[in-house]
Amino acid sequence: MSIEARFRLRRGGFHLDVAFEVPARGVTALFGPSGCGKTTVLRVFAGLERPPGGLLRVDGETWQDGRRFVPSHRRGVGYVFQEPSLFPHLSVRGNLDYAARRAPRGGGVGLDEAVALLGLEALLDRRPAQLSGGERQRVAIARALAAAPRLLLLDEPLAAVDLARRREILPYLERLHRELAVPVIYVSHAPDEVARLADHLVLMDGGRIRGHGPVAEMLTRLDLPLALGPDAEALVEAVVAGHDDRYGLTYLDSAAGRFTVTGCALPAGQPVRLRIAARDVSLTLERQSGTSILNIVPATVEALAPAGPAQVTVRLDAGGVLLLARITRKSAEALELAPGRRVYAQAKSVALLS
Repeated sequence: MSIEARFRLRRGGFHLDVAFEVPARGVTALFGPSGCGKTTVLRVFAGLERPPGGLLRVDGETWQDGRRFVPSHRRGVGYVFQEPSLFPHLSVRGNLDYAARRAPRGGGVGLDEAVALLGLEALLDRRPAQLSGGERQRVAIARALAAAPRLLLLDEPLAAVDLARRREILPYLERLHRELAVPVIYVSHAPDEVARLADHLVLMDGGRIRGHGPVAEMLTRLDLPLALGPDAEALVEAVVAGHDDRYGLTYLDSAAGRFTVTGCALPAGQPVRLRIAARDVSLTLERQSGTSILNIVPATVEALAPAGPAQVTVRLDAGGVLLLARITRKSAEALELAPGRRVYAQAKSVALLS
């Protein structure tokens, strides 16, 4: 099943023109600069904005078309804003109970599960004023889940907290991603959040959709700005294969091959996500020996695109895994790089995200 959205909305001089379809599972990130229309899209999903005509269909049910409009209270949407809007006179438990009482019977996430997922057991008797910003946001997410939503909308939930609180909340969001079947629409303009959490990406700019698709594909498309900027990167899904206690290393297996990272405590078989920056990837025509680089995988050149006057970005296919390399134009010519060329990608640095 899928989430399908097609609508237009004009507010003064701003014109929103949206058309995309994504799977009704996992985390879909609406990504783009401030003011591009991301929050307005969420408001349409929540039924708080009513663009004329258009289409909004979620998991086979039409929420809006030219004849039908399902009001907000019947959509089963959980909405978490940048600033958590908790009831100040109620405890954490009271805030959660309020939502749970309004949940449909037998539906979605139960109250106890929401508390466990967000790690709130020790906070239940506190009032919102006694919580940190990160704790309040975790309670707001748990309250949205306790209402058993069919769709969870998160509007930049980390924007109003500092770096330490972001690091506190992100593992809980990753846990929701792994353990919940509720589809999530996640608004962000932070690339690191998208890299860690998103399965699908809808790229927005100026009220329009620049592209949408699986996040690994979108990050490496050479017709989109994400792959051509200074922070271009690729994501790799992998599994923990084992640990080397002698050298303090962890081995990760992926469709591209084996990667080695600094040792971590994750168990063998644990799925993980890796981030490899384009600037950290070099290319050779033969597999190198006598090098300190541990992560070397065979790949095929798919395409090249200019990245400034002196550099090019190379999109690579490594066993079905998409990678990027940022190299000089001189090197690309010396290696005679062209689509179909077989190379070896050498990653000087690999970041373990989850």
